Amino acid sequence: MSTTPPVLAAELALAWSDIQRHHPELPDLAAPESLIGESSSACGAQLSFERLLHEAVHGIAAARGVRDTSRAGRYHNRRFLAIAEELGLEHLEEPHPSSGFSLVVMNAATRRRYRRTAERLQRALSAHLAATAADTKRSFRGPAARHGSSGGGVRVKAVCDCGRNVRVVPSVLAQAPIVCGACNKPFRIAGAAEPVTAAA
Repeated sequence: MSTTPPVLAAELALAWSDIQRHHPELPDLAAPESLIGESSSACGAQLSFERLLHEAVHGIAAARGVRDTSRAGRYHNRRFLAIAEELGLEHLEEPHPSSGFSLVVMNAATRRRYRRTAERLQRALSAHLAATAADTKRSFRGPAARHGSSGGGVRVKAVCDCGRNVRVVPSVLAQAPIVCGACNKPFRIAGAAEPVTAAA
């Protein structure tokens, strides 16, 4: 697993600290690398300061013991929206049928408050994306690195009975069942009738 570039990690930490300055109950950001790369589409796939605020809403909800999502974290409920509004975010449309109030955006006052922090973070993100693109073009990283899995191959969506999902290489899932920690049922390839199991 690659680590977050030091400059980007530092900018993420600074941006998070700026949010904490206005909202002291927000816990520390333990793992900046968790915000880079794949993410839940319900929370926003692209890393930005606005998404950082979105994640801060989840952080404050966790600190307060508030359940702000349902449906395995996909549906953002009105409790999420209430905390989001405290952080200067607003939801301009009707709730989405599957993700609820997840598509929050900064209001004008919040954009002004965090303008310099957001600009610094965006510069760091742009530099990271440029470096990543250059690395991809200039170097051969092998099939495992290209597909993001130690087993190589293209990952597909696997689901469990409670609705949670993971991305996994089918050959890895075929070696042994991957069991969901929430419902204790094995994940199966989306659309498949039975869980994928190891060959006899």
